[in-house]
Formats: sequence, C-alpha cells, structure tokens
Amino acid sequence: MTRGPETEYVIGIGTVGAGLWMSYNAGQKWRHIQRGPHAEGNTRALSASPHGGLYALSDGEGLFRSSDNGGNWELINTDFNTDLWSIGFDPLDDHRLYVGTRPGVSRSSDGGETFEVLDTSIPEACIIGVPRTTNIIVDPADSDTVWASVEIGGLHRSSDGGDSWTDLGLLGPTDFHNDVHGFTMRPTETGTELLVSSPYGLARSHDGGESWDWHEFSPFPGAKFEYAYSRCVLAPWPDVIVVCVGDYIPGAVGALEISRDGGQTFTREHLPVTPNSTMYWLATHPEVPGTIVATSVFGQVYVSDDYAETWRKLDREFGEIRSVSLTPPS
Repeated sequence: MTRGPETEYVIGIGTVGAGLWMSYNAGQKWRHIQRGPHAEGNTRALSASPHGGLYALSDGEGLFRSSDNGGNWELINTDFNTDLWSIGFDPLDDHRLYVGTRPGVSRSSDGGETFEVLDTSIPEACIIGVPRTTNIIVDPADSDTVWASVEIGGLHRSSDGGDSWTDLGLLGPTDFHNDVHGFTMRPTETGTELLVSSPYGLARSHDGGESWDWHEFSPFPGAKFEYAYSRCVLAPWPDVIVVCVGDYIPGAVGALEISRDGGQTFTREHLPVTPNSTMYWLATHPEVPGTIVATSVFGQVYVSDDYAETWRKLDREFGEIRSVSLTPPS
C-alpha cells in the first residue's frame, strides 16, 4: 500500500526483551533503538506527552525522554528499583507526571528529574502476587483528580493531585473483576463516563465509579472460557469505543471489539489477518486524526487510517509487544 504524505506519521513499539522500535513512515520501515532504553530490555510504557516529547519506561533503567520523535533518548531518572508499567501526564502542568509501578504510583513535579513514591490505596499484594499499575490518567477537566487502574487491585482515585487516594472497592462480583487491564475516560452529554476492562469484559460507570455496568464479549470458538478476555480500551472519537480482546493471555487468537454508538452495541471487527494472540494495546494521537494503531501480544501491528473502518496489517512483526505510541511527523 503506498502511503501519501498526508498519512505519514511515527509509530513506536515497546517490547519485552527487545527494547524499543521506531518507524518514521507509517510502519513501512523500522529502526531498533540502540541508544536509549536497553535494546534487549522491557519497555512496557511508551507515550507522547500532551506538552511535547516522547517518554519511555525501561525496567531496571528508569525514565527516558525524546524531543525528536524517538530518534535520540535521554535517561532522566534512575530512581526506580521495580518493574515499570505506565505513565500519566498532567495536561495543565508540563512539570508534573506520574509513573505506575509494581505496585504503586510515583509522582514528579519537575518534569521527571526526581520522583516521590506516593502513599496510595493500592494493595501491596493480590491473589496472584504483586499488583501492577496498568494505567494512570489525570482528569483533563480537573488535574487534581488522578486515576490509577491496577492488575489485580481495582481502580483508585486521588482528588488532590496524588497526595491521598481512595480505593473504589469491588467493581464487580469477584476479585477478578478488579483485575483492571484497560482504563479510559469518555466525555458524554451528561458528564464523564469511566471505562475499565478486565478478564470479564468492559465495565462502564456514569457516576464517578459508584456503580458499574458490565458487558461480556462473546467467547472465541474452542476457547475454554465463556467470554472473551479483554485488555486495552480507548474511546478515541465521539461515540467510538475500541476494546482489545482474545481467548486468554497471551492467548492463541485475538480481535478488536468496536462500538460506534457510545457502547450500546459492539461488533467484532474484521481484520485482514487473524491475530496470533490476544490484542493487547492501542494508540491514537489528536494530531493524527482518524488513525489508530493496535497490537497483539505476540508482535503483530494493525493500523487503520479511516477511524477504524478498515485495517491493514504491517509486514513487520516483533516479539512480545507491551506498548505502542503514535505521533505526527517531526
């Protein structure tokens, strides 16, 4: 497929065991980053700041920043001594950012130069071992409100910029409903909707997390579970919700469930090649309108340039993908 200049953009891929990869022509060719996050390391978080620049977290190393769309990287913090899972930005303060760890949340007020470990409501242990902070989102309408989703540990909220935290409790009838993989916020006509995903599917709340409505996705043929395992969720455009699903983790097959009516109904999307594992992560960018990148656990990358109506699979495949970014050309 020939790419025109109007659809040129940069895709970043963070992996487990193979570091970070960048493509500067919409996925046609790739560069394995050698001077930045360790080329054989784990990059589970890769994200564009709303204030500019790319940020990446590498286990055993720390926080990296790039000001040239991933070409060159600066290691700006090495204070972490645990696995690093997520990063969140204050949309109103370019000096404040948050890092989700295993377990917990750390906060920086100086652009990532230093961090403090916050006293949160996230548990130190869970039924599978140590919880992981999978997502951190700062409310775009109120930067004092910070949300952290946890695998396995539910959803947690701070109303004072991270100084104190509240555990929202059980989101569903079992502990594994609190195995929160994906989390996002969606503006609606009546306020803000919260969306979380877990092994049981997608849950939505219209009252700030006081109550939740669960939607279970249909199982895959031959799977031993009676519902699809769900991972990342994004609401990139009005009325559109995209959920990554699969038969389990890492799984043998995956798919995308897409709603175009604000979550009232979902359709299992037709992809040009059946994913080889559970679909895991998604990326969009406000300056690349209509484009969304979706990845499977075992290295496949799918791209849509028409608001998720049609998809193409990139030729290049990777090992285990754990994070993805999309940015406009420099």
